[in-house]
Amino acid sequence: MLVAYLAPALMAGAGGVASGQSGLTMAAFTSIAGTSAVVALLIGSWLQHRGRSRTWTTALPRIMVAAILAAGAAVIAGLVGWFASRWLPDHTSVVDTAWLARLHIDLPISAAVAAVIVSWRWRRQNP
Repeated sequence: MLVAYLAPALMAGAGGVASGQSGLTMAAFTSIAGTSAVVALLIGSWLQHRGRSRTWTTALPRIMVAAILAAGAAVIAGLVGWFASRWLPDHTSVVDTAWLARLHIDLPISAAVAAVIVSWRWRRQNP
């Protein structure tokens, strides 16, 4: 899970620094890396404990398993990002900032990438 946090944090953070986008640099260490780590933990745990008992995870081609899990993770993360960007400013002391506006993009992309990497590696080890 540490790698699932550090890799996107460093890559997106470097992109933010190189392009002078402070919002991207901030998001790299919060929403982008955090989402990646949480999704990697959840999907990795599910695959380890229940993945082999689900025939579709071992019967379908590896690319299909990765695509299905990525699409599911992206949809859920997109809904969470949409909800958080709308709900947080209205019901908490979190101000509507550019960071909140990025959630509906950052969360689904981070979730999809993490899901593909974790499922691809898991499937390679569990043919």
